[in-house]
Amino acid sequence: MSRRNTGVTPQVVNAHACPVREVLDRVAGKWSVQILVAAAHGPIRFTELERGIEGISRRMLTLTLRNLERDGLVTRTVHPTVPPKVEYELKPVARELHETLLRLTDWAERNRVHIAESRASYDREHSPESADA
Repeated sequence: MSRRNTGVTPQVVNAHACPVREVLDRVAGKWSVQILVAAAHGPIRFTELERGIEGISRRMLTLTLRNLERDGLVTRTVHPTVPPKVEYELKPVARELHETLLRLTDWAERNRVHIAESRASYDREHSPESADA
């Protein structure tokens, strides 16, 4: 950055952006979003999550749930049964996040046709054939 700037250096920008980026990376991750959506309707068992989230491995589900619990977004309850019954539930902060995710998915649904048309138009204009013309 230029010295004539307002004194904002890459170090200052990174110091402020790093914690926010870390949170966004965690909550916007592919598996985190799917877990938050699946758990939004109340307590859900590990096996239900495993069956309901296509493509997630048991290990990735375990790691993601552990991280969401560590971040204070879900609670993990172990019921004293044989075998143990483990349930996960969203905390209030995660319910707030879920509302935000719903607004984002609503936006995506309303604008998906526009985006698809824009992509097709861009691809037509930037295709190798149009560059030769």
